Amino acid sequence: MVEVREHGPMLTTLQKSLKQSLLCLAVLPGVLLPAEAKEAIKSNPAEARPPGLLVILERPVPYGSHVMGVYAAKADPHRPGLWQIKLWDELPNEMKVISETVRCSPEAPMRVTSNGSNLLVRELNPGGQIHPGNRIDHLIWWATCYPQQAGKDPASLGSLARSLGYSGALRESEQVLPGRGN
Repeated sequence: MVEVREHGPMLTTLQKSLKQSLLCLAVLPGVLLPAEAKEAIKSNPAEARPPGLLVILERPVPYGSHVMGVYAAKADPHRPGLWQIKLWDELPNEMKVISETVRCSPEAPMRVTSNGSNLLVRELNPGGQIHPGNRIDHLIWWATCYPQQAGKDPASLGSLARSLGYSGALRESEQVLPGRGN
């Protein structure tokens, strides 16, 4: 803060003008935000959802909803059953888009994701036991591999998985591969 001391009437007028100018500069950044930034501050995250989003999870949280979905699924042209997807993870005050890989093969179903610093390789067991630790993995896997099942409780899809050739007896595991250091 600039300290201004009075030294006569002429200087007092100059000081008032300087004080007003400094005050305007302190307030101005909030006024001069680009229109896009103002809209982003006021906008509802639901309005930004991409076309084709398959919602796999929607639950109430303080101040809004937590919504997860899969979109932009692209099959790998060289490896059948391998898909590149985008995971939409929306909270009222935060939104993330994560690029992931999902393998749909009955022999080795898996999800490859990231926690920001590590790569996570999760081998899955469609048709097997579903618990809180693997529920999201299976929701993402089903939405990617069988989009018509998107958002359905994976615990209720065991018989469908077995009819599609998944044994339901695979061992689930997770490998954590270190990412780049900061």
